Amino acid sequence: MGASGTPAALRSPAVTALHRNLLDTGAVHVWQGRAPGLLSPADRAVLSAQEREQLRGMAAGAGVPYAGVHAAVRRILARYTGVEAAALRIGRRACPRCGGAPHGRPGIEWPDCSLEFNLSRSGSHWLLAIAAGRQVGVDIEDGAATEVSEESSLLVMSRSELAHIEGRPDAESRRQAFFRCWTRKEAVLKASGVGIVVDLPGVEVQPETRPAALVHHAEPSGPSTWRVEDLPLVPPLYGAVAQEAAGAGPVVHHRLPETDAGIRIDG
Repeated sequence: MGASGTPAALRSPAVTALHRNLLDTGAVHVWQGRAPGLLSPADRAVLSAQEREQLRGMAAGAGVPYAGVHAAVRRILARYTGVEAAALRIGRRACPRCGGAPHGRPGIEWPDCSLEFNLSRSGSHWLLAIAAGRQVGVDIEDGAATEVSEESSLLVMSRSELAHIEGRPDAESRRQAFFRCWTRKEAVLKASGVGIVVDLPGVEVQPETRPAALVHHAEPSGPSTWRVEDLPLVPPLYGAVAQEAAGAGPVVHHRLPETDAGIRIDG
């Protein structure tokens, strides 16, 4: 027990240098990595009991990347929170529409801090966006693993977005325009906390405006205007990050080095 009567293990640590950087600059940090092909005992050890239970119910082909990515996310968040990766308590915020937690934005339950984060996976690739005190969303798509059809475009794009896509000069540039629209929409909807349960054509993401655009999308709680920015990924990967437009800061992109077991996180 400390002087306050609170066990030391339950006290929130001091603000780390990475957390302080987010507070001082208003930046969004985006971490890019790739899931490991093998699950190491060290990765399994940092997972929560709930994550290990979910892992046990998965086939190896899905469980290994799930566990590897979640272990990496915990290690990265540990660098911002100043606690051990296994000690982090991660849950869900309330959905702004129904108030339920199972499908709301992810959140850090302990330690108490101002950090917000969002994770996206596509195939073996993933992105993690972290901000301080502001809602954030991220999306990554592996174009090599995703079929794009005219029917799918009609279901998710607005008239102006369809015109932009169809006006591209060749199939490859039309494919790139589709993924620019799609990742922007997903990033905004994930930042708002509802995911793709809304009228997708009604979320106009202005693909002709690059590298960033202001997108209007309102939910019962939270901001109504978002700054969405394309990420400099190498095709066939496409990605975007969305943050609250008010006080939007720079996006800092970190690519994690890979090892035979997956990624290496220094520090």
